[in-house]
Amino acid sequence: MIEFFFDCSSPWTYLAFHNIQPLAKEFGADITWRPILVGGIFNSVNPSVYAQREKPVPLKARYMKKDLADWARSAGLAIKMPPTVFPVNSVKVMRGCLWLGQDMVPFATSVFEAYWGEDKDISQDAVLAEICRKVGIDEQKFFAGIAEQGIKDQLKANTEEVIARGGFGSPTIFVNKTDMYFGNDRLPLIREALQRNKASAA
Repeated sequence: MIEFFFDCSSPWTYLAFHNIQPLAKEFGADITWRPILVGGIFNSVNPSVYAQREKPVPLKARYMKKDLADWARSAGLAIKMPPTVFPVNSVKVMRGCLWLGQDMVPFATSVFEAYWGEDKDISQDAVLAEICRKVGIDEQKFFAGIAEQGIKDQLKANTEEVIARGGFGSPTIFVNKTDMYFGNDRLPLIREALQRNKASAA
């Protein structure tokens, strides 16, 4: 089993979200999607992210831009840093993913495309309504659902859970509950873990 803790506000999460699906299918592994708020993680256990944004290292920043472009090309995705809104408030989006449950994939995919490919502000109700219509979700039910206290509480609980289990960012991925991996570039290691599981089960 794969658990995928994620927040749509990260481009590296977009890559991993896209890339892990065919990998899981190849090994017949189920993915449990676990929406979180990565800002809550940064506030609690990883404030260095904010310091890095305030005082970026120019050489590293330039390379990271190239690195992201290389990964996007490899995955066949259109990803660019949003020129107008970054970072973005993803609370409503992630509540929406949680409300949709395991049927969230088309919605989350459209959110990633809108923000990382089309520079649309996914914190805005009009943008979310547009995405709902695109993927066939009743927008009135959507906005009512994400306002439910239970959904708000569960998103907070998911965020606290991944911190308690050792996570410090998005995406945080677990194989069989305890084997943790962070980031899109760890997918080759996840592949090896799935191969080991398959071999031990044979």
